[in-house]
Amino acid sequence: MAGGPGTLRAMNDRAALELLLDHGTLSRTRLGKLTGLSKPTASQLLARLEAAGLVIATGTSEGSPGPNAQLYALNPAVAHVVGLDVTAARIRAAVADATGRTVGSYELATAKRTGGGAAEGTVHRVVRAVDGAAKDAGLTRAELHRAVIGTPGAFDPGTGRLRYASHLPGWHSPTLLEELAAALPMPLAYDNDVNLAAVAEQRRGAARGHDDFVLLWNEEGLGAAVVIGGRLHRGSTGGAGEVGFLPVPGATLVRQVTRANSGGFQELAGAQALAPLARELGLTPGRGHYAEVAAELVAGAAAEPEEPRHAELLDRFAQRLAVGLASVVAVLDPQLIVLSGAVLAAGGDRLRALVQSELAELAAPRPRLVTGEVERHPVLTGALETALAATRDEVFDTTAR
Repeated sequence: MAGGPGTLRAMNDRAALELLLDHGTLSRTRLGKLTGLSKPTASQLLARLEAAGLVIATGTSEGSPGPNAQLYALNPAVAHVVGLDVTAARIRAAVADATGRTVGSYELATAKRTGGGAAEGTVHRVVRAVDGAAKDAGLTRAELHRAVIGTPGAFDPGTGRLRYASHLPGWHSPTLLEELAAALPMPLAYDNDVNLAAVAEQRRGAARGHDDFVLLWNEEGLGAAVVIGGRLHRGSTGGAGEVGFLPVPGATLVRQVTRANSGGFQELAGAQALAPLARELGLTPGRGHYAEVAAELVAGAAAEPEEPRHAELLDRFAQRLAVGLASVVAVLDPQLIVLSGAVLAAGGDRLRALVQSELAELAAPRPRLVTGEVERHPVLTGALETALAATRDEVFDTTAR
């Protein structure tokens, strides 16, 4: 690749920073071998990055013959980002340093649906969540480089209004994005919660190494994320993957689905469908939030599959899931389908195998099905990973230094 000395130095710098990010710590000799740079050039590179505050010396290696080698690591304090996961019940926020380590978190209840002051209440709560996570990390709001917010539905790029999530109180004001941008002194981005769960699985979980996959999410809502050629496909209004609205056999045809905030597939296989199905089979669901009840039912059935009613619950749930997935597979033909969200995670490998078998009967393509590996806060993890990717591009760029 052609380029002047400054460009080539910046390329070497970026390669070294990525290696430090992957390996944690490296000696000058090891960094030189991994980059193909000579020892003098590697030494100059490390000195330059250390002077810029991007790299820190962390100690020396031990246990090898000869003098101990100085070790270097990416400076975690060079950047901090915040991610937020918004649901109808709460806002969860977390701060991560440049290495991706979570250093602060905060959670508070989502605003109740109110009148004209709903947007102001939402902005106030988002700022409280950001400040709370920053304080827990020993930082201030001004020290955060970027924020990424995950919500159900999607903000229409043409109007700036939230679509496909009428159940989310306080998030539908036409001025909300402008007010949030004014309140938070940092670059601010938004994405669908299921899309962010897919980012988490692509970066840290079951979809690593896959450029074409679908993530099916089942928790408070039923939705999907579509990754084509390594990139999320969002659609013209951000509605790609809103499969909860998908008309499917076995469910009542729902018209004006955005007003109902539901559809055939949601009614057939969403979390709300598990308690009625359990009662139909003579089981007694627990009490509580419908998504938690659904996860408990699925987990209990997966733990005792020899019990006929449990086996029937899993079989029928798997059949319902496969009905909707068959349409997705027929259109997209993905390499992989990741089953994620609390309800699907509760079924583990047993539910996955049942869905795989049923889908093979309904669809010509045969994608591999796996359960998600990012078990703790996948939406929040995806928000942090998205914020870190953009921030590292800025911070690691040493072209002008």
